[in-house]
Amino acid sequence: MSSQMISMFIDDELTLGDKIDFVETIHESKPFKDETVELLQQERLLRSNPVDRYPAAEVRAKRLSSFRFLRPLGLVTAGAALSLLVLFFTFTPTQAPDIPYRFILYRPDVSRVDITGSFTGWRAVPMEQAGSSGYWEYTSNLPRGEHRFAYLLNGSVRMPDPTIRTRESDDFGSENTVLSIGGTTL
Repeated sequence: MSSQMISMFIDDELTLGDKIDFVETIHESKPFKDETVELLQQERLLRSNPVDRYPAAEVRAKRLSSFRFLRPLGLVTAGAALSLLVLFFTFTPTQAPDIPYRFILYRPDVSRVDITGSFTGWRAVPMEQAGSSGYWEYTSNLPRGEHRFAYLLNGSVRMPDPTIRTRESDDFGSENTVLSIGGTTL
């Protein structure tokens, strides 16, 4: 057996049969036992905290060396960086929370209504039928500003919202409703 076998024993990489051979070899060979104990003591040192405590002077020196930027030129740089951080966090506008908006359309004569608009990435999103009343609804959280949208009836007929007067023509010859949320525009 060798140092490799001792290392495998320390790392618990031996099979059960190899462990039996290892223990028998330790009992039969004093030099092998002594080498195993020596390697186990080295392993204990490696796994332990090599420094139990720092002397007070070394701790102070380490702390001071961490603050090299406090030297004269570094102090100016640190002050400028701190000023920029204060300005950034002081004048960063807070973003207003999105506002829930409920879209409602009365169309009892259709079997499906989708909504498409700037807030859906112009993808058609199905609206829910509100019972059997003929009303369709969809709720979305919208940021403040202007949003354009239209309804798609039965997957093909495009129409603006009949309850909102502000409209604009799009590049495809259709009309979109312009909805202003929160009283501000984009």
